[in-house]
Amino acid sequence: MGKIAVIGTGYVGLTTGACFAHLGHDVICADIDERKIAKLNKGEIPIHEPGLDRIVHEGRDTGKLLFVLGAEAAARHCEFVYLCVPTPEGADGSADLSYIEAAARQIGPVLPADAVVINKSTVPVGSTRVVERALGRSDVAVVSNPEFLREGSAVNDFLKPDRVVIGADDQSAAVRVASLYVGVPAPLMVTDPASAETIKYACNAFLATKLSFVNAVAAICEAVGADVKDVILGMGYDRRIGHEFLKPGPGWGGSCFPKDSKALIRIAEDHGYDFHLMRGVVSVNEEQFERTAEKVVQMAGGSVDGVKIGAWGIAFKANTDDVRESPALEILGRLARQGAIVRAYDPAVSSPMDDFEVVTDPYAACEGADVLIVLTEWDEFKWLDMDKVRDLMAEPRVVDARNLLDRSALQRRGFSYVGIGRA
Repeated sequence: MGKIAVIGTGYVGLTTGACFAHLGHDVICADIDERKIAKLNKGEIPIHEPGLDRIVHEGRDTGKLLFVLGAEAAARHCEFVYLCVPTPEGADGSADLSYIEAAARQIGPVLPADAVVINKSTVPVGSTRVVERALGRSDVAVVSNPEFLREGSAVNDFLKPDRVVIGADDQSAAVRVASLYVGVPAPLMVTDPASAETIKYACNAFLATKLSFVNAVAAICEAVGADVKDVILGMGYDRRIGHEFLKPGPGWGGSCFPKDSKALIRIAEDHGYDFHLMRGVVSVNEEQFERTAEKVVQMAGGSVDGVKIGAWGIAFKANTDDVRESPALEILGRLARQGAIVRAYDPAVSSPMDDFEVVTDPYAACEGADVLIVLTEWDEFKWLDMDKVRDLMAEPRVVDARNLLDRSALQRRGFSYVGIGRA
């Protein structure tokens, strides 16, 4: 088994390190955040990710998983070093590689000879060369091994992936990285670094395209009197299309889709291609935020100034506490700026927000509310006592931006109901 260093303990880094330890490797995870490392060494998991706490504790108990402060301390004696640091969106839409470069410069002087440095972060095409220059080591190989982890199911996605992609110019380095995945039941694809990096961006861009497409179809359904649930059911039975990612909603967000979509547009621009299709995908998503907020305004009678809005959902999707680029924040922020008084509940999010009050009980969000909006598809929302919700609200009105609730059951209870793509 190889000895692995993982630089960065965010969603990708912590999942990567814990899962490799679960596969039997010795793993050292490093971060520059002293408080985070202290918490991890106490067994405290800083993120909400189903199953992650179990395998982190397993790795610590067996001694396979260690946490240290600083990249150099982790990389000094490791054969493999995974870079799992942020690549945030720059001012021009491109990915900011400063964290990647800084990490590479830190570990360069201490890496053992013949080590392999692996880009796990989502990075632009050509980033292996950037890392090679920052390392300054001709005896160290750089490989691309993009992550395909969905927040909320990241552990399962790592241990039972659809595929493992490795991009390398050095085939021996590719084989060594591939050996780390022995026991993982998935096709393994070895290609060049540029292709591996493009695969990651293309996948996220395509999934974002499906989501924007189904939201556009939902708008058409509203206009012509069709029910989007039936439309996408009929579409999904076509094996060329499938049911996955054909769910209308308030718009897409998260830490990957917005950033990666804009980065791919910029990558295309830099190489002389106008990716106007992707620009349209991003534009449709922006429109969906506004369309969803406008549904609340109309439900409230044409204005939300001084209107009390209850909200279920703050995270960008269910089974995570991640609020980065969350459609819920975008929509609630728009309503708050129009004068709405917003109280929101989310099972995994309790930290204060700038534009609205966060409460710790779903019913508290409904007290005195003129409109309730459902923004995150948490399964528990389907099983709440809607008679109690109706009695708590000033007006029993629901905007279901996830089509999560039972429309007929709500209407029988006296609710006014508006969904997405449902006449």
